[in-house]
Amino acid sequence: MASFPRYAIYHAAARGGILDRFGTHLLGYDAWTGEELPFPEDVVRTMPDWHDLTQDPRKYGFHATLKAPMALAEGTTEAELLAACASFAETARPIPVITPVVDSISGFIAVVPAQPSAELRQFAADCVSVFDSFRAPLAPQDRARRNPSKLSSRQREYLDRWGYPYVMEEFRFHMTLTGRLGSERHGPVLSMLRERFAAIGLTRLAIDGIALFRQDGPASRFRIIGHCQLRPSPENNLLLAGKIGFA
Repeated sequence: MASFPRYAIYHAAARGGILDRFGTHLLGYDAWTGEELPFPEDVVRTMPDWHDLTQDPRKYGFHATLKAPMALAEGTTEAELLAACASFAETARPIPVITPVVDSISGFIAVVPAQPSAELRQFAADCVSVFDSFRAPLAPQDRARRNPSKLSSRQREYLDRWGYPYVMEEFRFHMTLTGRLGSERHGPVLSMLRERFAAIGLTRLAIDGIALFRQDGPASRFRIIGHCQLRPSPENNLLLAGKIGFA
């Protein structure tokens, strides 16, 4: 079994912003505070089993994975990981900006970029490599949980090298809203979520921060224990100070 606590480096929507409120209320959980949240009443009326449809992502909170959950390597500490997050954020870099949409990905529904972003992929790859010294080796049983026989050869290679198969060119930014859906539920749920997302009017999203999440035990939910705002490179300053809002 995995060792605990486990840590993950995610992108989390700005606390209290429109995207944060959208995602946390749909999941029924706020990873910033650790609090249960009520589902939107109209969603529950339309989808009476909404609690079950969101059970899996609720455990992790509303996020996008940058460095997947990991136990700490021997000789490293939480305080050192927090300090490494702060140092990483202080390094000036291009801030990825995406057009967010709601779409399906591998059977579940998430907020994803409308178009691929080379800057976002590079940012995620940097997170994978920079923080890997904090990752304990993947235990055999945890490797088996990833069903390596169902992965491509490249994904198996990444699983063994980085502890997670969906990194580098396999990375797909997504902020999950549901668990995997059966074919009979997929269309109605996707339509409902797209309509709700359109109503918040979010057309640009700057991926401008990293959050450190911690899970204390196998039955525990992940909680945010640290957040760092990224320092934009000089050429990004004008862009980020202009018409692109923060969510």
